[in-house]
Amino acid sequence: MSHTFHIPVLGLGFTIDTPLKVARYGISSVVSIVDDILIERMRKFHTEQEGEAFTPITPTEPDSRAKRITAYLNLLNRQVNQQFDDLKQQAFVEGTDITRYFDLLPDSSTLKIRYQQMLAETDSVLRGELERKLREDMVKGEIDVNIMSKVDKMNYAANGEPLSDENTDALAGLRGFAHSDLSSSVVMSAGMNPRLYSYLESFDDFFPDSSGKLNKKIILKVSDFRSAFIQAKFLAKKGLWVSEFRIESGLNCGGHAFATEGYLLGPILEEFKTKRQEMIADIFAIYQSALQAKGKGINEAPKMRITVQGGIGTAEENSFLLNYYQLDATGWGSPFLLVPEATNVDEETLENLTHSDSSDFYISGASPLGIPFNNYRKSTAEKQRIERIEKGRPGSPCKKKFLVSNTEFTEEAICTASREYQNLKLKQLDTLNLPQDEYKSRFDAITEKLCLCEGLCASAYIKNDILNRKESRAVAICPGPNVAYFSRVFSLDEMVKHIYGKLNLLQGVSRPSIFVNELKLYVEYLKKDILQHIKTLDAKKLKQLEKFKEQLLLGIEYYKKLIGHINNQTEQYLNRLLEELLEIEAQIKQVLIHAIVPA
Repeated sequence: MSHTFHIPVLGLGFTIDTPLKVARYGISSVVSIVDDILIERMRKFHTEQEGEAFTPITPTEPDSRAKRITAYLNLLNRQVNQQFDDLKQQAFVEGTDITRYFDLLPDSSTLKIRYQQMLAETDSVLRGELERKLREDMVKGEIDVNIMSKVDKMNYAANGEPLSDENTDALAGLRGFAHSDLSSSVVMSAGMNPRLYSYLESFDDFFPDSSGKLNKKIILKVSDFRSAFIQAKFLAKKGLWVSEFRIESGLNCGGHAFATEGYLLGPILEEFKTKRQEMIADIFAIYQSALQAKGKGINEAPKMRITVQGGIGTAEENSFLLNYYQLDATGWGSPFLLVPEATNVDEETLENLTHSDSSDFYISGASPLGIPFNNYRKSTAEKQRIERIEKGRPGSPCKKKFLVSNTEFTEEAICTASREYQNLKLKQLDTLNLPQDEYKSRFDAITEKLCLCEGLCASAYIKNDILNRKESRAVAICPGPNVAYFSRVFSLDEMVKHIYGKLNLLQGVSRPSIFVNELKLYVEYLKKDILQHIKTLDAKKLKQLEKFKEQLLLGIEYYKKLIGHINNQTEQYLNRLLEELLEIEAQIKQVLIHAIVPA
């Protein structure tokens, strides 16, 4: 890899074509393949931008979802390869993309060091040879794809008969990637789906070739060591290797939030660090045995990368995480929403983001999946949701149906963000004769749901001027809370230089440590959990809350000891970190004493 960071998937549309913007500079990014309608429209847009003829893949065509995904990924691959080939032919002079490629690299990169040596070379023959070798060794960024494992609805034929398991959304998405020309990775997120994981076994590209190379790789996005190990062993038994564990903060991230049972990022990374070699050995033994049973031999464990993402904000945090925890790379997501060169954020949302503070970002119940969701108070989708409630018409028209899951009132699943569901649910609520405060609480919970299928695509349509006349302009966006500290629009060069410590975009900004920010989110999560269950608290829930409390306190003890190992921050920073840890520690104990133990 040329760079030590990647751009994770951001919503549905925000990184849908990010590889076309950054891959030629060696920067890897992740594309969501949840929405094949969005994918088909972006394929049309980029095909026509290149002056090529576009042949649509209609929804009625057999296996249309997989075919659309394959066609789009092939287009990305083809166009990125062309960009990269053109870049490599350019002269090493100021203003060219090839010069920008090397300027963006971290100083620690061997390619960057060789580039500097080439620039210093005065002998024209030697310089020419150095240039030739540099061009040979340049690497483009990966075009990885993301599948939310459990967004896997069943699909039906025109006559209403259910199609086979291989035609569920997630499996069709995987098939689309597997059949593409890409040699890259699929990122499995949002938990384990045994049916999807087993389907990986159907494609030869996920198995090593005669030289041991994996043409397509598997990345698991995980939030703790135990679940990572269980999932990797499940796959290894099928002869499938996990090439990367992408550790993401449970709460200090964008999109859906998957809280741990109080396990904090630092202790989780420590566990991966201390158990890494043992884990690789255990998984490889299972993997090797499974491959032998399939008639495939392999003598050496493939590379297994460990990376982290979620809430990283400064170059000091970035380098500490890489060095202390011996990580292979970091992920920088939400800050890139403020980089128009890299992501699709419409002008109105971009302007709002630059004038926001931490109170504008919150964990909500907005997702129809029933999973906590990082929301943004100033989004136009939130504004639209409130306006619909005020007009007495809560909920959204449900056109795409990617997130349908509820059968409480209907035989066929519907979406909890839909007008149909919310109308039925609110009618039911009216019959319960509840006290006013409880009625309002339930009303708010029902109507909080947002249409993510439309909202998370709208920005890409608006920015690229392909929004249809009757389509909603309401944009849903799901940044991590860390974006609150970045208060203007940035160029790609500025953000990359910030990551590598060549520029400080947060100069003069008061921002707590990544560890403290996450800890605060977990305290808020705990408070909310207590309030939701205080009237129905039983022994089982009390035990779970006590365990949660214990893990947070253990995490704080870990961070107190970790302070002595943080050698790239000022004494003032370390003193503030300790003070904040002690303050939060006292707060945790107080919250639990007053909320759980009766007076």
